[in-house]
Amino acid sequence: MDFPGGGIRFTSQIRFLPESYEERVHCYRVLDDDGNEICSNDFANVTEEIALKIYTNMVTLQAMDAVFYEAQRQGRISFYVTTIGEEAINIASAAALSDDDIIVPQYREPGVLLWRGFTIQEFANQCFGNNSDYGKGRQMPIHYGSNKHNYFTVSSTIASQLPHAVGAAYSLKMDKKDACVVTFFGDGGSSEGDFHAALNFAAVMEAPVIFICRNNGWAISTPVKDQFRSDGIVVRGQAYGVRSIRVDGNDAIAMLSAIKSAREMAIMEGRPILIEALTYRVGHHSTSDDSTKYRPAEEIQWWRTTRDPVARFRKWIEGNNWWNNEAESELRNRIRKEILFAVQVAEKASKPPIADIFTDVYDVLPSSLSKQEQSLRETIKRHPKDYPPDFPL
Repeated sequence: MDFPGGGIRFTSQIRFLPESYEERVHCYRVLDDDGNEICSNDFANVTEEIALKIYTNMVTLQAMDAVFYEAQRQGRISFYVTTIGEEAINIASAAALSDDDIIVPQYREPGVLLWRGFTIQEFANQCFGNNSDYGKGRQMPIHYGSNKHNYFTVSSTIASQLPHAVGAAYSLKMDKKDACVVTFFGDGGSSEGDFHAALNFAAVMEAPVIFICRNNGWAISTPVKDQFRSDGIVVRGQAYGVRSIRVDGNDAIAMLSAIKSAREMAIMEGRPILIEALTYRVGHHSTSDDSTKYRPAEEIQWWRTTRDPVARFRKWIEGNNWWNNEAESELRNRIRKEILFAVQVAEKASKPPIADIFTDVYDVLPSSLSKQEQSLRETIKRHPKDYPPDFPL
């Protein structure tokens, strides 16, 4: 039968599509848990220089998480989200991309910014919301953004970034740019309507966008088994007509290889790609969460010690004689000192003035916002004890 979208064959048998296939979709990996290459040549070549940059960035990300998390616990910043256990997805994906590719993140991808040259001091400035913060202190900590690095500002609203990413990708296609858009989301994001709208939008418009799902097992406290009955996220791509692959998200070489291939297909063939990266959120969802209330501590510890992506990659570079204990000790000591210094500088820096709360939206400030600013200033004057003495007016 001729039908919009393609011809369809008839059958005289009642045949329902099965709710699932007997065999689950395979997961692509290159390194085993001990950092040894599995017998395969189907992965991207990684030079010593790139390998050491990947590892250095993963260690830096670990150290940043440790220091900033403690800073939050000490009351020095208000909020923080770690990437513990998901460092390979962050760094390896960034290594596979061009700086011209646009990143539309969720909130667990600071490693992409780190790879592109965002400094430790810039991270600290944002978390402390000081005068050097590009968001002028108007965002929560870890809501990074950088025009220079083609990195959209983080939004807390789950999955809202996905349709935006497709629109940006379609604009690149219209302008015939040699670049794509890469957007990240968690397994919880796939339960939002924006996920489905974005995949359908991307498939129909053939937009060069790569969807990377960090399937880390938990949407805050909701496990994947309570979110969906499908075989993870990867099969949803096929349902919308999106080429898809499942990858071991704790294997940096596998992530780099898969995303390099995905980027080439997205740009050269003008199509969206979905990557489901299987990983595990070792840290709490955020500093507002205690994950031991809903999952056993033994499970967390097993993933931390057995499936740690940083330790696995270290074993691989050591096996190539590119790394040793002396280099490890020097790196971790140096990075920790740099982060602690950046925190001290950011904490002592002045805060943005009150006027910055009301700018950067309208060319001419509406009268309603002018009245709000005046009201705020009057409130501060009436209640000076409720504000720090150096509060910037």
